[in-house]
Amino acid sequence: MRTAIGTSDYYVGGETFINRHIELLFGGDTVVVCGRSNGEDPYDKPIFERRAPLGGMDLLSLPFWTLWNRAQHATSRVPFGQAKRDLADFLRRERVEVILAEFGTQALALAPLANELEIPIFSYYRGTDASKALRARKIQVAYRKMMPRLAGVFSVSQFLLDNLARHGVRHDNAHVIPSGVDVRRFFPTDKDPLSCLAVGRFVEKKAPLITLRSFAEATVGTGARLDFIGDGPLLAPARALADELGVADRVTFHGAQKHDFVREILQRTQFFLQHSVTAADGNTEGLPTAIQEAMACGCITVSTRHAGIPEAIDEGETGFLVEEHDASGFTRAIRTALTADNLAQMSAKARSTAEERFDNDILLHRLEAQIRMTLGR
Repeated sequence: MRTAIGTSDYYVGGETFINRHIELLFGGDTVVVCGRSNGEDPYDKPIFERRAPLGGMDLLSLPFWTLWNRAQHATSRVPFGQAKRDLADFLRRERVEVILAEFGTQALALAPLANELEIPIFSYYRGTDASKALRARKIQVAYRKMMPRLAGVFSVSQFLLDNLARHGVRHDNAHVIPSGVDVRRFFPTDKDPLSCLAVGRFVEKKAPLITLRSFAEATVGTGARLDFIGDGPLLAPARALADELGVADRVTFHGAQKHDFVREILQRTQFFLQHSVTAADGNTEGLPTAIQEAMACGCITVSTRHAGIPEAIDEGETGFLVEEHDASGFTRAIRTALTADNLAQMSAKARSTAEERFDNDILLHRLEAQIRMTLGR
């Protein structure tokens, strides 16, 4: 089934879930509609870039179309003029049969034209688009207006669907399908005793300073080590805190790394640490891919009751959870994990859970089946 994948930026190496759809959905019979293209196209796909410079006539008509689209769709994201004609020509020329907008905000831009062309469109909610974005009342209104235009909605977690519903955004054909992990590439190897790993941007939502401080307090005299992978504005403060806490010799900051590097460390790591919190601007996780990858590698996870994380972790069986910002509780949970007497069983359970719930081959087929069922094909 010829599918247009709608996304913001293409190509982004870290967006493994989107790239997998581009490469493999319906046997790879896909094209890409993106906001911006950086020129990379590892999958050799036809690409349409929506945010091309406006021509003279479109610049003149911009104020009218901005007001019109806000009145009709509660958003100014909808293409108009030559950009709209070019996009319609692209979708017709490529014989697109269905559109999958990888974020709710991308669906806002594509749904009106999809309806005009009678192309079914689905939206996939993944995190920010169903958390931080909802802080803006105009997005709530735009989402509510958009729902009847969609053939269906997917989300990586029930938490995000519930969050949308709290703001009056609902669809009768909504389904939870996590992004998943390639369990054939992510699998356990021999574990380094007392090894810990945290992966993610050094930003408020990941709370790396809480993770670092709790690790330092929980592992005094144990010889445990912590690897951090990622970069961001809190990286320098984290390095300084490691020195202050006297654990710089047991904490390694790797910076941003390629996916294969992350996988190799996960495979030999015993404990995965992620103290996710709701940021001040409302930004939340969906269901972190890193946690699914850690489980596939047999890591025991210590995390928070945040967003979709409790949907993945069975407390006491595959990991331990505490409330957001509960630093002392996080310290105790790390200490409990490191001293648990059933580590081998927990590791095996984490792996089997990943195989059962997060195998991305199975989840991809589930997505395809749901789209086909909706369209009666």
